[in-house]
Amino acid sequence: MRKLTITLLSLIVCVTWAQNYKEVFDIPYTNKTDAYAKERLKLDIHYDEEGKNLPVIVWFHGGGLTQGEKEIPKKLKDKGFVVVGVNYRLLPNVSIDKTLDDAAESLAWITKNIGKYGGDSKKIVVSGHSAGGYITLMLALDRKWLARYGVDANDMAGYVPFSGQAISHFSYRKMLGIDNLQPTIDEYAPLFWVRKDCPPMELIVGDRELELFGRYEENAYLWRMMKLIGNTTTNIYELDGHDHGGMVDPGFNILERFVRNITK
Repeated sequence: MRKLTITLLSLIVCVTWAQNYKEVFDIPYTNKTDAYAKERLKLDIHYDEEGKNLPVIVWFHGGGLTQGEKEIPKKLKDKGFVVVGVNYRLLPNVSIDKTLDDAAESLAWITKNIGKYGGDSKKIVVSGHSAGGYITLMLALDRKWLARYGVDANDMAGYVPFSGQAISHFSYRKMLGIDNLQPTIDEYAPLFWVRKDCPPMELIVGDRELELFGRYEENAYLWRMMKLIGNTTTNIYELDGHDHGGMVDPGFNILERFVRNITK
């Protein structure tokens, strides 16, 4: 009976929240003036019209850095969060530094403007799947990207990359003529930037036998190096039985719990 009561109450709360939710689309976030930037560099926001000082989830889409569109994941809607879906310019139309700069610019815009949508700039959690997970890791670990826009990566509440590449991204390596299975670690690899003072981070990956290439092992090595360097707030989750795409849905449960714990 207690379980049923909790479930019904949860449904009632969700319905009440949903009545106040609104979405706005295609908000430009850039000062860049080229045609491709004007086309791509936009974001969507899902927010409670009556909300104040709510936690914020920034979601970078996947697609191998070469495709994909901004999205507000359905499982994050109407949960008491402001959710922002971000587009960025894609390879090989631009070089990877331009893509990472776009992501940093979007996060700076969100930090400075999210209060208009009921969000708290001190409660921002950055997340994304696959390519979006890679972007999340790079913004978290290499502080120069956000610093260009007057924002400190350490001011984010936390980072939750879903199956992000920890070595240099395969699409970037392809542009350099390097094979998918030739691991490379350079300045565009999150592993290159391991640091003790990174904010809390949850690394989520699928089953090591089902994941894309060596995605579990890359993240496990990143977790180990963060631990060895003295960081105590990085955790790793392997979702048994789930492949690269299938790990996303159960991963949202970890993300939601993390956001509530880190921003309460």
